[in-house]
Amino acid sequence: MRTELVSEPGDPARPNEDFASVGLPVSGQGGVLVVLDGVTPPRGETGCLHSVPWFTARLGGALTELTVSLPDVPLADALSAALTRTAEAHTQTCDLSHPRTPQATVVLARWSAETVEYLILCDSALLLESPDGTVTAYLDDRLARLPRASLATDALIDAHIRNKEGGFFTAAADPSVAARAVTGVLPRGEVQAMAALTDGATRWVEKFREGDWGDCFTFLRKEGARALVDRVRMLERADAQERTCLGRSKTHDDATVVYVEG
Repeated sequence: MRTELVSEPGDPARPNEDFASVGLPVSGQGGVLVVLDGVTPPRGETGCLHSVPWFTARLGGALTELTVSLPDVPLADALSAALTRTAEAHTQTCDLSHPRTPQATVVLARWSAETVEYLILCDSALLLESPDGTVTAYLDDRLARLPRASLATDALIDAHIRNKEGGFFTAAADPSVAARAVTGVLPRGEVQAMAALTDGATRWVEKFREGDWGDCFTFLRKEGARALVDRVRMLERADAQERTCLGRSKTHDDATVVYVEG
């Protein structure tokens, strides 16, 4: 089995808020991938003593353990249990009801000899390739479908959009959010390779329009995860020069890519 994992901070001076892991049980039967994209809060109070990297490490570690050790537990139930465990680790010291308590997007995939299960929460992506080469993107597009006016300010998002009915959902402290995730199960024979990307890497498709999801997957399989992240960084640097000329600030993001084949 071929596996690749690359995760790079958007700013070398700041901690990477993403988390990624691939778990391959010693039995040799199946495996799991876990990708989290920590949500960078705006400046100000979050109600929590802990950083976003602390949260993603805790949640990602719990998800890796639970999805590997409990293969018969549905992924949504594993996410719910991992959120409960993570919340219990700091509920005595932090206000977990605060809308900016540490949180993350989630991609999970677990495969066995019979099935491939998946779960996506918020704006990271899971790409699955079938034996005939068709690539399907599994997305939670609720954030992308919201009117831009509803995202005009952080206060508006916190009050009406984030983890609210009619808005979008992230993994924070409430385990019931697991039921909001996009989930499904496919026959194992329908999937020959897969990739999970945080939105810092999906920029290849969604921001810079280098190609569609199939093109992105082909690039990733041929050139590798490192090359995909490097290409995004090159495009960001070119975009930053244009933004500077137009008087706007440049933007980078943590970028994580996990690829599994075989």
